[in-house]
This record gives sequence, structure tokens and C-alpha cells, in this order.
Amino acid sequence: MFRLLLIKEYQRLKEIESNQYNLEWNVKRILTKTNYLIHTNAVRDCILPEKNYDRDKEWLIYAEEADLLNVALFNCTAKDWREANADKAKKGLNIRDFASINELVVLSNLENINSILIRNQIDKHERYRQLREIVQIQLKSLDGQDFMKALKKVSDDIYIENKKKLE
Repeated sequence: MFRLLLIKEYQRLKEIESNQYNLEWNVKRILTKTNYLIHTNAVRDCILPEKNYDRDKEWLIYAEEADLLNVALFNCTAKDWREANADKAKKGLNIRDFASINELVVLSNLENINSILIRNQIDKHERYRQLREIVQIQLKSLDGQDFMKALKKVSDDIYIENKKKLE
């Protein structure tokens, strides 16, 4: 009887752990895609028309803008990260896969803010300066917050804010 109870409890704990990781993965996935389209549309509408570029190398302009955000937030380009983490990169992982939820919130905000700065025709150096300042302010505000722990499971697919933990 004891073995059976022990096994059942172990299974219950593993299920809780698994659901927690699935939720975190889903939140991260949503955050990385939230403002991506807004950002790429600003690049398409405002930067691409200004540059004489080879259509086959259009992706470089998008990558350059993504790296502007990466450097502002993570202090390195995607290429720098891949070179420093070749084993992870070979598995198809990237810097954003290892970012915290707080960093991904800030990244999502940066995509939105950078799209506005692009549309306002702010030059790249000034955009970087402003984005870097925003990173510092927002990470400082979010530092120490674990929003995943503030969620309470109601059912298999519904989570709500756990008010007790937030207060």
C-alpha cells in the first residue's frame, strides 16, 4: 500500500512539474511572437524602401534590425551567441530560447518601440541609445518578479493570477 501511495504521489508531482514547464514554454513562445509582426512590418515599410538592396539579401536588413534589439537587451548578436553556444545552436536553439520571461517581456516591448522609432525615422544610433535605456529601466522594474509563480492552475488549461502570492 505504501509503495502504491508513493508511486501515485510521485506521478502527481511530476504532472504538476510538467504542466508548469508547459505553461512557461507557451508564455515564452507567445512573448517572442507578440510584436514580431509589428516590428518586421515597420522594417518592410520604412527601411527597405530607403535602401538599395539586392532582393536576395533582404533578409540581412531584417536580421540587422533583430540584432539591434539583441545587442540592446542581451549585449550580443545572434551570430555571437551561436558561436559561443555552438552545441545549442546545432540543436536549433537560439538566444531567445534561454531568455527569462522578464527579458522576453522587455524584448516584446522593444519590438513595438523600435517599430515606432523606425516609423518616426529615428536613425539607428539614436534608436539603439533609446532602446538600451529602455532595457535598463524595464529590467530594473521587473527584476525580482517571477510572474510564473504568481499563476494558479484552475484546470488543465486554465490558469489565473494567484492574488495571495502577488500581495
